[in-house]
Amino acid sequence: MDRQILMDAGIDAESALNRMMGSEALMKRLFLKFLEDKSFAALSASVEQGDREAALTASHTLKGMCGNLSMDRLYGLFSAQVDLIRGGSWDAAAALMPQIGAAYEEAVSAIQRCFG
Repeated sequence: MDRQILMDAGIDAESALNRMMGSEALMKRLFLKFLEDKSFAALSASVEQGDREAALTASHTLKGMCGNLSMDRLYGLFSAQVDLIRGGSWDAAAALMPQIGAAYEEAVSAIQRCFG
């Protein structure tokens, strides 16, 4: 595992490894599960369709996963999006999607390079 690749993608590899009691095998398993998760696709579709409830559910799910995996950049973006949706600022929440999409793709690429 190249920790620098993860760090460059906004993933605190040291913190993630500490959360997993030093088990790189567990870390790999959980990051690979993240890659299989369909919440990002659900978020993208729900924002495109204007489905605020579905978007909130998907963004909140992603926020939790990213927090647990020390994916700090994405966690911050999903936290902001969840707060905006809950606060009634749908347009601002939807406007975060290009930034979220870029950070998500960067994280996915880093995980694939390290664990795929």
